[in-house]
Amino acid sequence: MPKITAPTIAAHRARTRERIMEAVDELIRSQGIDRVSMTDVANAAGITRTALYNYFPDKPTLLLAFTEEVNNRFVEDYRRELPSGVSAARRLSAFVRLQLEGIVAHPHPPAAELGASLGPQAYQALAAHVAPMQSLLTEILEEGIAGGEFDAMPPEAVARLTLSMVGSQRIPLVSGEIDPEETHALVTRFVLRALGVETETVDTIVPDRTRTDTVGDDT
Repeated sequence: MPKITAPTIAAHRARTRERIMEAVDELIRSQGIDRVSMTDVANAAGITRTALYNYFPDKPTLLLAFTEEVNNRFVEDYRRELPSGVSAARRLSAFVRLQLEGIVAHPHPPAAELGASLGPQAYQALAAHVAPMQSLLTEILEEGIAGGEFDAMPPEAVARLTLSMVGSQRIPLVSGEIDPEETHALVTRFVLRALGVETETVDTIVPDRTRTDTVGDDT
């Protein structure tokens, strides 16, 4: 890996941190979170272990920083890419699609798995990092409830359930066992119908890609 060069100390530190995050990303993909070591990260980033420890004193701190960076990037992307001026139902559909696309693009362990691996303190820190994502979905749900699109259900609880449903598809998505488009249709239709949206309206937002027509005997 080429030596890190930058015009200023601040730029050098920023580029080094970026290289470290890239190394963590690559290593988690290739060998899983439990097998990643600080030595692995330093080698992959092209720096010494001493230099790495100057940025992150231990593995939990490093992984928390990585998770925070990924989540912040996701939230920025969502706020930029979520459609405006459309119904809350369509915004919810777009949110689910972006979530699934994020899983495929960044197949890292979910926050709960990272927290279980790193301990209870890390879990609490991770919960704070992913809170903006839940808040964004809660805003969409509150918008739909206020506008009469959705039944009056607790938005924060529904947001947690929806994110859990998306998260449950992580392993089959990453392994290629299921199709992202069909998964988007299934999750979106399930959530919208649970929120009281009529089937005819749901059909205009996301096609039913999961329904199969069967022909039976009359006998």
